[in-house]
Amino acid sequence: MAITIDVPQGEAALEEFVRFYDRVYSQHTARWPAPVDLQLPILTGDSPFARDRRIRPLLARENGEIVARAAAVVDQRYIRHWNERLGHIVMFEALPEAREATRALMDAACTWLAQQGSEAARTGMGMLDFPYVIDAYDTLPPSLLRHNPPYYHVLIKQAAFEAEQGFVDYKIRVTPALIERWQRALDAAQHVGYRIVPVKEIEPARRNREFTATWNETFRAHWGWSPFAEDEIGMFFDAFVEGGIQDTSVLAYEGDEPVGMLFVNPDDPHHAVLAPGRALDPAEKLNVLGIGVRERARGRGLNYAMAAYAFLELVRRGAAYVSYTLVLDDNWPSRRTGEGLGAYLCANYLAYRRNFCR
Repeated sequence: MAITIDVPQGEAALEEFVRFYDRVYSQHTARWPAPVDLQLPILTGDSPFARDRRIRPLLARENGEIVARAAAVVDQRYIRHWNERLGHIVMFEALPEAREATRALMDAACTWLAQQGSEAARTGMGMLDFPYVIDAYDTLPPSLLRHNPPYYHVLIKQAAFEAEQGFVDYKIRVTPALIERWQRALDAAQHVGYRIVPVKEIEPARRNREFTATWNETFRAHWGWSPFAEDEIGMFFDAFVEGGIQDTSVLAYEGDEPVGMLFVNPDDPHHAVLAPGRALDPAEKLNVLGIGVRERARGRGLNYAMAAYAFLELVRRGAAYVSYTLVLDDNWPSRRTGEGLGAYLCANYLAYRRNFCR
């Protein structure tokens, strides 16, 4: 078999790159469609997420047919923030028989990254890419999380990557007792003077400025994170407005000063692609949650109060389950529960790293 590595150029070729996702995931009984509106502008350089990043999309072909894809990224924001010459390999997808092609693809990506000055490469975390699921392969996750097949881990390992960091996604079934607990937490925060304001009630320019600044400050030591820009945050709030993101995402104020932020994107299950006869379980209708509190307001229950606000809004919209994700400090996720939530495991995820000196 003849394996070639191509660099797609032009909008049509880049859209083919994005839509390869649909071919890989076509065997899933439930899946999210390829995020063309999000990823294509990044690859063409028309998205704010392309700014301060050099991106090289790559396609692996066997006898002319696409069997794997990935994009190598030099993220100057990450490099400046962490002072680490680390490259990223994102948007990786591959067919099950593409072992040799994946190795060639990853070698080509790492070679290019090394030429740009990188000393190592990470896959599974970077520029909107989340880690690879390592269980719960048949359950539809929140749309921003990975839903890869199990064979990806063999492909990644054979391409000389090693497991680096673990994530846990938790979900919790809504109960009357939890609703009461969430309401008490919200009332307590408001009683001591915090204002929790949904972003829909904040003028967009101010919303983007304050949300971005608060997110960047509270996530500055968060593993693998790159700073956001205001127009990126604004794009998220505009792109997912129909799903209710501006109702469930909030800023928390102490006086006029923002001291906390909560990003919650509720998924619209109508966008999922289902096989004939496949119906979504209520536990598959989830959300993505990111939360941060500035240091001077920590230890006062504000994080739980903001989460409670969003959870109560999700319940009002009919959610039977809510979810959130933790990043752990070791390589393998534990089954510990979230503080005050009583949640249980939904899925484990892994990010990988390849050092070029090896």
